Amino acid sequence: MSEEQVNNLRTELRKQETNQYNLLSERLVALGQTTLESNLLTTKQPQNSQASSYAEIRHRLHKSLIEMLNPQAVSVATLEQIEVAVKEYVNNALAQEAMPLTRIERSRLVEDLIYEVMGLGPLSPLMTDRTISDILVNGAHQIYVEKHGLLELTDIHFHDDDHLMLTIERILSRVGRRVDESSPMADARLADGSRVNVIIPPLALRGPTMSIRRFMRNILDVNELVAGGALTFEAAEFLKFAVQAQLNIVVSGGTGSGKTTMLNCLSQHIGEGERIVSIEDTAELQLNQKHVVQLEARPANTEGMGSVTIRDLVKNSLRMRPDRIIVGEVRGAEALDMLQAMNTGHDGSLATLHSNSPRDTLARLETMMLMAELDLPQRVLREQIASAVHLIVHVNRYSDGTRRVSNITEITGMEEGTVLMQDIFVTKREGDEMVMRSSGIIPNLLKLMHERGIDVSHDLF
Repeated sequence: MSEEQVNNLRTELRKQETNQYNLLSERLVALGQTTLESNLLTTKQPQNSQASSYAEIRHRLHKSLIEMLNPQAVSVATLEQIEVAVKEYVNNALAQEAMPLTRIERSRLVEDLIYEVMGLGPLSPLMTDRTISDILVNGAHQIYVEKHGLLELTDIHFHDDDHLMLTIERILSRVGRRVDESSPMADARLADGSRVNVIIPPLALRGPTMSIRRFMRNILDVNELVAGGALTFEAAEFLKFAVQAQLNIVVSGGTGSGKTTMLNCLSQHIGEGERIVSIEDTAELQLNQKHVVQLEARPANTEGMGSVTIRDLVKNSLRMRPDRIIVGEVRGAEALDMLQAMNTGHDGSLATLHSNSPRDTLARLETMMLMAELDLPQRVLREQIASAVHLIVHVNRYSDGTRRVSNITEITGMEEGTVLMQDIFVTKREGDEMVMRSSGIIPNLLKLMHERGIDVSHDLF
């Protein structure tokens, strides 16, 4: 493409941007006039109830703006353009208001409306706080957040359940999902990758309920986990060598214990020359390597058709010539396909699952393999686990909100129908502190790691 063609293209893009901005601005101004004409702001308010008047004005403008705004214009406009257009809308709308708002109230109203236009309403300020890892909306008037592993109640709330539902519908509509009485549950993903779960009445008895699991923008590395006390330097070094030696590793733990964070850290040790296929229900992993194929499951549509499960993706990934398969979370029958992949030349695979301990991890794997309904004997299932999984990294969230690696456990084989395991590193309470120490056992895996070109010093143990 010549330089003249490039300049012409840039000029055309500027024209399109200007046209879209003008469309948005005209739409908002027209919206303000329509709002006035339809008596949304013509109700006179008593002068002695300015706080309630402001709340009523804000609510009516919120509702009117969401219902009438052209979403296509918003999708191509910048935040600055939206802010200018909303200010014009507010000025036109309030010109007819009997009770004029102060400059601070006008500024606050503009900010509230911008939050509404961007889709998250009162939750928008929470989404900009990087210390918040979870946002839990229990109806319109109760919103909790998790900071540093501890829950706290906020003073933020929606005007009513209808206001909350408008926000939920805007979030879901952007990813082609919906909720109603016939389908009262939904999962979605925000633009920044945060996971959203919604459940509404009649299943949620106290009003619409929404949970947002925040997406971490900054990728932690193992050194930061060591500095934060999540594990020791020796344990981190051993895990680095284990990934480089292409051992199959399962990261287990409870909800919110840091499994995905640990999986991200482990994946950083995968070589640049390897082809990685990641499979997730909702994309969360942040893989820095160049050769990465990310797959995401798809739920059924409104007719109950078109579902693509994690198991479908695991099966398909085997035809994609992967060097590493990473399963974001194993929940069901895909456990059998994943273990078979580990046993058929796809070494170095990584996965996470929910469990309470390393031993429970094996029990959950066995249970999920039974979901495949192949009627396999228990001994066969356990042999699959014993031969496929090399290491279990179990993470815990403790009562003080800290997240730590509690066990790094080696699978050593099978004896008399029982999968054998031994802890290499264990975290225990010593006084008032949780401390990770080596168990003093030299892992059997060192021989396999040596055969794969990775020599590990016994000094780590």
